[in-house]
Amino acid sequence: MRRTTTAVLVTVLLTAGSVAGVTAIVPGAAPLEDARQGQPACDYQSLFDETAGSVVSIRTSSGQSSGFVYEVENGTDTNATDDTYVVTNAHVVSGAAEVEVEFEGSEFRSGSVVGHSTYADLAVVSVSDPPAGTGALSLADTDPQRGERVAALGNPFGLDETISHGIVSGLNRTLPTRLGFEIPNVVQTDAPISPGNSGGPLVNCDGDVVGVNTAGIARQGAENIGFAVSPSVVERVVPELLDDGEFDYPYIGVRTTPVTPTIADGNDLDRTTGLAVVSVLEDGPSAGALQGPTEVETVGDRLVPTDWDLILAIDGQQLRSGEALGTYLVTETRPGDTVDLTVLRDGDVQRVQITVGERPDPVGA
Repeated sequence: MRRTTTAVLVTVLLTAGSVAGVTAIVPGAAPLEDARQGQPACDYQSLFDETAGSVVSIRTSSGQSSGFVYEVENGTDTNATDDTYVVTNAHVVSGAAEVEVEFEGSEFRSGSVVGHSTYADLAVVSVSDPPAGTGALSLADTDPQRGERVAALGNPFGLDETISHGIVSGLNRTLPTRLGFEIPNVVQTDAPISPGNSGGPLVNCDGDVVGVNTAGIARQGAENIGFAVSPSVVERVVPELLDDGEFDYPYIGVRTTPVTPTIADGNDLDRTTGLAVVSVLEDGPSAGALQGPTEVETVGDRLVPTDWDLILAIDGQQLRSGEALGTYLVTETRPGDTVDLTVLRDGDVQRVQITVGERPDPVGA
């Protein structure tokens, strides 16, 4: 059994989502070895040939986008059929129960959405009678590294069988969405990701999925800034979608901000590490256990909140950013787990235990 990967709706980002279909495009050729970086050559032509058969087009009433074969289960008796599971973005299926899936060679099949997670922007589609020889892509064991060569496959603007290449530009990004929440642990790449690429795989030179293409920045002056859901999030979320049809998304119900020098000055802190608690959700998991600011001080010409909890670590792991907190919760915890927070409060380091909750559905989802 082999597994694979997927990849949202963004405020300042253009969703690489659904568009009307057009035709095919010729994949790019392989570059020469780059001796300056000391990396072996990435043969993009061979990479396309090896992976394109596992990339699909997904069509709904609102348009066309991408996906990839994540798992193939073979029937165990003569009357059984193969069950193929395709991963895509939740925003691609957009609440649909049934979709059309186009495999290589323009072979169409009906697909059923077996589960989706709005917060992770991942969905799984089941196809009961895939074309003969359909194979799954492998999900990378670890998240990629900055500078690693990658290729994005999919159907941008309906141009099927398209490959674009680049590198991993950044890791552990947080992707804001139009629904007001953020997707943690997102991979940034300069491989072009356009509308219609959503749900397609971002693969490394070995053909392993290192991201699920999700969105590209649609802002004047932005060039080749795209995002993909990381393999660690896919590995955490997709198996639960397969088993239960849903993913219980963990959260602790706080908003935080990194401790800047200004915040440190206003709160008489000798450190700029950790996360200051901006607010605590009423009746949320952290209500009564953590506190936001209660006073305001003037630092220079700025008003700085004071007397708030500063989260230094979770389960012994130091926190340097809100991205780190979000990534830890989604990849390492489940609702009902207890996490141990190291908190600086009123100048004293304390331990605070929080029972992780299940994040309620976003308004408008």
